[in-house]
Amino acid sequence: MHNHYCDGKGTLPEYVAAARELGMPAMGFSSHAPVPFECVWCMKAGRLAEYLSEVDALKVSTKDIELYKGLEIDFIPGVISPRDFEQRLDYTIGSIHFVDVFPDGRPWEIDGLHTLFLDGLATIFNNDIHAVIRRYYELTRQMVQMSAPDVIGHLDKIKIQNIDNKFYSENDAWYADEIDRTIDVIAASGSIVEVNTRGLYQKKSTTPYPSPWILERLHARRVPITLSSDAHHMSDITNRFNEVAKLLLDIGFKQLNVLLKGKWQPVSFNAHGISA
Repeated sequence: MHNHYCDGKGTLPEYVAAARELGMPAMGFSSHAPVPFECVWCMKAGRLAEYLSEVDALKVSTKDIELYKGLEIDFIPGVISPRDFEQRLDYTIGSIHFVDVFPDGRPWEIDGLHTLFLDGLATIFNNDIHAVIRRYYELTRQMVQMSAPDVIGHLDKIKIQNIDNKFYSENDAWYADEIDRTIDVIAASGSIVEVNTRGLYQKKSTTPYPSPWILERLHARRVPITLSSDAHHMSDITNRFNEVAKLLLDIGFKQLNVLLKGKWQPVSFNAHGISA
């Protein structure tokens, strides 16, 4: 639920109204957390207190929908982590958007423009895509081990840069090994993995984050999941939920984890919604 406090569109009350129309029992706000460097899509540090206060006020005034206060927080070793904000929130989403830095100290954003990705690939990693992918998942594991968030955001989003599989195949043994090592760490942490539909409706991916074969491995390891649209507009709150819910059911998932009555809990679901 990214909104006007970061790179989303729409106010918090507008999101509440949209959720009400959808019949949602609960909704969590999760703007991009501030980072200590220039970032066009992150919340400005000076707006954090206002954001938290507005969510608190809405929680008091909204009686028909449970509202929860969260942030999507980047993990950059020694710079920022979900743990930095968790005491002020109802829940945290931890994500990897930056992998190491350019020679001038700028963090390298790996899910932005493809030209920027190619620049970092060449400049920082000497065009070694294997090293990039391994570092991305190494950072994911480090985040989970050092600052486990409630929810792990878009686990394999870096795949959007692998246009037409030009860098690697997800069938490659080395890639599957990175995924398995990462799932091992997640399974031991208790964190929930987000199944994210944004790549589908943005047409940046033909599969959700994470890919179906990864979801199968998560299911085999009994790793809890939640379903998210990564909405940046009110109209996207449940975008592509129906088809991804069907995919999850086909894989064998019977429950999604949802924040209700103040705690994360598993609930049954079908292609049309949850049974709270």
